Amino acid sequence: MPQLDPSSLVAALIAAFDDNNAVAHLVSNASRNPRRLIVQYESNTMEVWVFIWTLTHGGGAARPRDEFRIQITGVRPPLETNPQGPTLLLGYEPNLGCFAGFDVNKHQTFSTRSPSIQIPITVLHEALQHGLSFITKGNDEIAIGIRPDQLLNYTINAAVLHQEGANATMVDLLTRVSSLEDVSGEELALIPPERSRVVSEVSRLSRDSSFRHKILLAYDRRCAVTRMQLRLVEAAHILPVGAEGSSDDVRNGLCLSPTYHRAFDRALIYLDESLRMQINPAKEQELISANLAGGIAEFKAALGTRVHLPADRTQWPTAAIIQAANSFRRVF
Repeated sequence: MPQLDPSSLVAALIAAFDDNNAVAHLVSNASRNPRRLIVQYESNTMEVWVFIWTLTHGGGAARPRDEFRIQITGVRPPLETNPQGPTLLLGYEPNLGCFAGFDVNKHQTFSTRSPSIQIPITVLHEALQHGLSFITKGNDEIAIGIRPDQLLNYTINAAVLHQEGANATMVDLLTRVSSLEDVSGEELALIPPERSRVVSEVSRLSRDSSFRHKILLAYDRRCAVTRMQLRLVEAAHILPVGAEGSSDDVRNGLCLSPTYHRAFDRALIYLDESLRMQINPAKEQELISANLAGGIAEFKAALGTRVHLPADRTQWPTAAIIQAANSFRRVF
């Protein structure tokens, strides 16, 4: 596998953050490591420095068939690290579309004679199944396989993940939550608070990412109201998270553009049992009374018809979910 060109590596990073419902902006030269990105997610903004190279097979016949590596080129030791946020040391394998994460603290210094860092490709295969996968290398480094939808998870928690990847209990818990399995409060109580926080954060972000992926795939990345794509759509829960009976099932989701997503969450619009998106008269009147109804006619123009729905009818919202959601949001 030849080395990818710099723009392709940067594109893979940005696409992965997009899969995590984050927005990444490159603010440095795309051809030079570290690539510096501003990453925005939820209400947070962080600067991330990324050293990244193509992950390729380790060489000739003398090398194990499953040994892949990154060749550290174009930089000199010690590796520059970000004083204000995460610094990542990554390989990207384009056939699998997965990343390998290495502990940047283990590679501050290195030989300038063809330096490389290895990882078994099987670790990335496991990441495809579980989201994150871990291996302890001969230098006591914890290397991590990262599915693209887990890159934000990894970025936020990289330091702790590399530190704790040798802990069998932590590896089991992290593998389970990144695979969307439940972990009980009793299990979390058995580990220190910082480890518990990381497991809970990985679990939350994994579920958010999985739900978004399922909804966008089902709806062909098309807003259910406007039918637009443009990479501007989001996954919305019909019955909100935290409400009794809410779940991450695709039938409890809609693909919506940001404006209609916020309007839906605030009950300005609602889905009726005929699968039509409607204006909520009470909320509309509140806006009119507050002199904040500018643009309401244009906003309502897309409403009143049946929403765009998945091709698979088994993924359509159910009447029970719609009824529960409208009751929860006090839409009558």
